[in-house]
Amino acid sequence: MAIQSTLVLRLAFSCSTRGKRAYVLSALRTPLAHANATARACAKERAGKAGLITLRQNLPTYRGSASGTPRRALDSTQGKPCSVALLGLAFTMAEILLSLTIIGVVAAITLPSLTGNINERTWNTQRKALYARFSQAIALMPALNGYGTLTEDSSSGASDAVDTAAETFVTDGLSKVLKINNICDSEHLEDCGIVDKFTNFAGSVVESFPKTLKELNILFTEDISTPAVPGVIFKNPQANINTKVAAFETANGESVAVFYNPQCQPAMSENSAYYVMPKMCANFIYDLNGNKGPNTVGKDIGFMSILYPTDSFVVAPVVLSRSSNVMDKDAAVSYCRNLDSESRLPTTYELMSMVYNNILFGDFIDGSVWSSSVLSSEKAWRQSFKTGQASPAIINEQYFVFCVKRN
Repeated sequence: MAIQSTLVLRLAFSCSTRGKRAYVLSALRTPLAHANATARACAKERAGKAGLITLRQNLPTYRGSASGTPRRALDSTQGKPCSVALLGLAFTMAEILLSLTIIGVVAAITLPSLTGNINERTWNTQRKALYARFSQAIALMPALNGYGTLTEDSSSGASDAVDTAAETFVTDGLSKVLKINNICDSEHLEDCGIVDKFTNFAGSVVESFPKTLKELNILFTEDISTPAVPGVIFKNPQANINTKVAAFETANGESVAVFYNPQCQPAMSENSAYYVMPKMCANFIYDLNGNKGPNTVGKDIGFMSILYPTDSFVVAPVVLSRSSNVMDKDAAVSYCRNLDSESRLPTTYELMSMVYNNILFGDFIDGSVWSSSVLSSEKAWRQSFKTGQASPAIINEQYFVFCVKRN
């Protein structure tokens, strides 16, 4: 018995013996010999009546008996249209539903990962572009301190400042060198796309966005006790500077909250231990897509800091991971290198920015963190998140580790 399969595309019309026109376009591929016999029977029945257009025809002979007489798969005396016989060779509903189910399961498994990868690439691109624009803008500005005025609330005798310093910094300074569409004060942050709730790096929900420098980090305004010298209090020279936050929207659609220190200090005496809070002139918490979500630190939410009033520069670390245990400096370097090809220890400047934005990380670090910056072959810089002090440390001492990547 010789069986040959083929792909035949037919447009059949006027297939009914009663003269009714039925249009059937079928693409059939079958190894069954009786399908070829059915097609021959239909072709013979329609010959001279209906027009059969065969784009490719290769109908083999099917011999089902010793005499070689072709066996008819359809008895035309039953009065059934040939199209009915051909339709019987299509996929069944059960087969179609099974195929759709398999496609749905595969899509459900792969689409979230695919979408997440696309979002991650988009956020990385936006993050780098935003950092580049801010770096260029800050380079064009004169000295960064001195914007706005601070007015003490004399009626209550409190030392908290009532001000519009951050808003003035944006309107009179930053907007001259950066395209800004909308500026909002601390009472209307949502008008600039700043959400009140967001998810921090640890995965916890922060219920209220910080509205002042003190809410961003209490170290900006409080006197600090140092564990190195028990009983000694570091007198914060800027304890009365508790400026309110402002916000703006960029021409590219990012939402940016601004925390401003109008009395930031220049770089000096940084070869020994020093406190990092006075070095910050401006700090930005940004949301790359406003209030659209996911509103999560490390995804669409990030931060940048501007250090020093003159010769200013922007630091914008992207935090990848933090260790749960302490380790020495060499182990810290290896820990980050093994995490990711772009992963590394943060510099002292990047750690300064991370201290300012400690609220974004969730788990408060009651200790110090290694930096990549070294003083000698035996010493490297460490940063305390508890006191805000940067200081030298022997490389075999044990501290926590943050791993970051560069924008």
